[in-house]
Amino acid sequence: MLFVAMGGAIGAAGRYLLDLWVMTSLGADFPWGTFIINVSGCFLIGVVLDYVEEGILSNRSRLFLAVGVLGGYTTFSIFSHESLQLIVAGELGGYLLNAFGQLAAGLLAVYLGVLLARVLRGV
Repeated sequence: MLFVAMGGAIGAAGRYLLDLWVMTSLGADFPWGTFIINVSGCFLIGVVLDYVEEGILSNRSRLFLAVGVLGGYTTFSIFSHESLQLIVAGELGGYLLNAFGQLAAGLLAVYLGVLLARVLRGV
C-alpha cells in the first residue's frame, strides 16, 4: 500500500504540473494537457509492464510505477494496456466491450453526475 500511495502522490502531482505547463504554453482551447498526459501514460505503462513481464522490474516496482505513479498520473494508461491484452489474446468482443463500453458508460456517468449536481444546486 505504501508503494502505491507514494507513487500515486508523485503521479498526481506530475499530472497537475504537466497539465498546468501545457495549458500555459498552448492555451486552453483544447485539452492538450489531458491528451498528452493520457498518451504519455500509455507509452510509459507499456514500457513498465513489459519490463515487469520480462523480469527486469520487480512486482514492487510494478506496484510503485504502474499502479501508483501511472495510476495517479492517468488511469487511461492501464485501460489502454488492458485493451491491448484483449486484442493480443484474440478477444475482439472483449476489447470492443471494454473500449466502447467504458467510453459510453463514462460519458453517460459524467452526464448523470452533472445532472445530479444541477438538481442538488436547484438549477
